[in-house]
Amino acid sequence: MKRPMYVPSAIVLLAGVLGAVTVAEAHTTIQSEPTTTTLLMPRTLPAGTPGRQIGQMQMNPGGGDGIEMGNMMLRPDMAPPAGTTGTMTPAQGKFMLSFSYMRMGMDGNRDGTDKVSTSEVLDDYMVAPLNMDVDMFMLGGMYGITDDISVMAMLPYIKKEMDHRTRAGVNFTTKSSGIGDARVIGGYKLSAGAGQAVLLTAGLSFPTGSTDERDSTPADSNALLPYPMQLGSGTFDILPGIAYTGVSGDWSWGGQLGAVLRLGENSDDYTLGNQYQGSLWGARKWTDWVSTSLRVSGDIVENIDGADPRLNPAMVPTADPDLRAGRFISLGLGANFIVPSGVLQGLRLSIEGTMPVYQKLDGPQLERDYALFVGLSKAF
Repeated sequence: MKRPMYVPSAIVLLAGVLGAVTVAEAHTTIQSEPTTTTLLMPRTLPAGTPGRQIGQMQMNPGGGDGIEMGNMMLRPDMAPPAGTTGTMTPAQGKFMLSFSYMRMGMDGNRDGTDKVSTSEVLDDYMVAPLNMDVDMFMLGGMYGITDDISVMAMLPYIKKEMDHRTRAGVNFTTKSSGIGDARVIGGYKLSAGAGQAVLLTAGLSFPTGSTDERDSTPADSNALLPYPMQLGSGTFDILPGIAYTGVSGDWSWGGQLGAVLRLGENSDDYTLGNQYQGSLWGARKWTDWVSTSLRVSGDIVENIDGADPRLNPAMVPTADPDLRAGRFISLGLGANFIVPSGVLQGLRLSIEGTMPVYQKLDGPQLERDYALFVGLSKAF
């Protein structure tokens, strides 16, 4: 496992000042980013907005018809879609434990907006990637320092599998698995009016994931795997972000902007490309325990800067640092469930599936096929 050995204290201070938000979607470099179900609640909801709160609920002392709801509310749609992250504000003194799962599938190659056949890839390379699956399991914990300031830590476990074909017609599969890059993120909530709130996030990604994953191939029984099959970035990364949510009646909505900004070069002489992500969603509460959502998201992933000298970019496209960039637009359908009462009151389950409707890649590289997100969370 290769990791940077030194980070100036000024960088850590800069990360704390600039802040961060995790990117909801896995991206074209397949350094898949964790997801977690979190909450961002306005202090005051509009009059007539249904719902209940885990903690204290009181009428607005200002004399209006709004209800002072606090941070944690028993509405299924108060958790954002499962494929988003960073909209978190547990109430003061509350701890929220979360577990999330993501599966992402890629099948077939693309260059620009055009599909590329396996035979076309093999005209230029000795090996062509056929498909890839990524499974990520994430454990997260959040704590409300105050009603407006919170902190979250996340640690992923990642499994990757990629199928290939050689010019000789030999098919083979490579696999990698292990801990990914850990993240610590802080949030500061601002009120934006009745039923609305804005959250600024600040955090840092730590290079706990391996950049030295190996597996057997037809050419080498202990071959270094290309960039998409590695588990971490090898660098400390800044994660700035901002999120907005609103609620009125049975409807709620939100938006989020975030980025992953790489700091420096890892010990293998390269830096993964920066990532930029945006999402807009709307949700409808149907009962006290279920809601559905529709989300549109866009992602930009940049190419790798530098190159691992141990990889041969002429062998397979996944070893070429200039073939990792892409632009994506995806649509997601989701459902949120909550236990409204009883011993398990407040337990949340969020499910979302996404599919790309547009992708333009620096290829040939594997194109996105689908992504599935599942999240469980409970405040204590």
